Amino acid sequence: MPKYLEIYEELKKDITDGIYPNGGKIPGKRTMADEKGVSVITVEHAYELLAEEGYIDSRQRSGYYVSYSAGDFFPGASAGHTSATVRPVFEEEKKNTAPPAGSFSPSIYAKTARKILSGNPKSVMEKSPAFGNESLRLALSEYLLRSRHIKANPDQILIGAGAEYLYGVIVRTLGRDKIYGIESPGYRRIEQTYLDDGAKIELLPLGKDGIKSSSLWNTKARVLHITPYRSFPTGVTASAGKKAEYLKWSTSVNGILVEDDFESEFTPSRKAEDTLFSLDKAGTVLYINTFTKTIGPSVRIAYLLIPKNLLKLFRERIGEYACPVPTLDQLILAELIENGDFERHINRVRRQNRLNRMKKEKK
Repeated sequence: MPKYLEIYEELKKDITDGIYPNGGKIPGKRTMADEKGVSVITVEHAYELLAEEGYIDSRQRSGYYVSYSAGDFFPGASAGHTSATVRPVFEEEKKNTAPPAGSFSPSIYAKTARKILSGNPKSVMEKSPAFGNESLRLALSEYLLRSRHIKANPDQILIGAGAEYLYGVIVRTLGRDKIYGIESPGYRRIEQTYLDDGAKIELLPLGKDGIKSSSLWNTKARVLHITPYRSFPTGVTASAGKKAEYLKWSTSVNGILVEDDFESEFTPSRKAEDTLFSLDKAGTVLYINTFTKTIGPSVRIAYLLIPKNLLKLFRERIGEYACPVPTLDQLILAELIENGDFERHINRVRRQNRLNRMKKEKK
């Protein structure tokens, strides 16, 4: 691990453990550099990451202070729930306003498809298990661990034909009797899919870093569908404190969080975004991601990460379903992940996003 990430991880733990309390000052850059035996630039990189994620704030000519405040949230302490009035947006609007994520090389994809078809054509014709092809789930498990710091065994991964299919799987598994809380404003397809599957929904208004605390703690919903990284269309990103609040809410009310993480792999940050799934210690987070942004909209493959304590329930409710993704598509994707082509593409786009952000900041 690079030195700046080591410092970042150590300070993050100290902050979340309360060693540096909310509002408290952390050591200056030169002090920290001397203590760790590194350059001031290395410490700057670590502090920039902490500031990006909402753990600390920089005060001019004063230093860095802790802004993380998860311990301040208590059920019912906030004002009453306010109904959302801002309407979600339609897919057509999303296509016009969503930032380009970079395009995957068609020639690499075609070359990989030819390799799969010529190498073992019989495997292409085999029926996929209900949770998806084993080679793809294994490749995903290893990729998520090394690149996203997400620990999920292959048997915790469910492959589906797009995120909307997985929303339906969640409703059929958790039940239509529950109320599902949804960000407002938000991506219209999320709301529509839950309604189409017979679920009851409650729209919860967004604040500057996620669902407003007053609405969160007073909602009747027990399943919360959230997009912590750049909620659409507002661009709101959940701070470290808000993520901790979501997790505290789920354990306090025995609720479930559905983390919709459709484009955080393209973060311009120097490190991968922290996911709620990786922070969760109570088994309350279902994690959804797709390859629509990272490869292309024609690749209708998404995956759901299921906490171990919910695996039995999902197997009982959907164990007889057939995986809707063609085996060939799953094998191509597995090969792209295994041979490194997928990660090289992600890294190229992230580097470009960082350069674009630096150019914008200079202007």
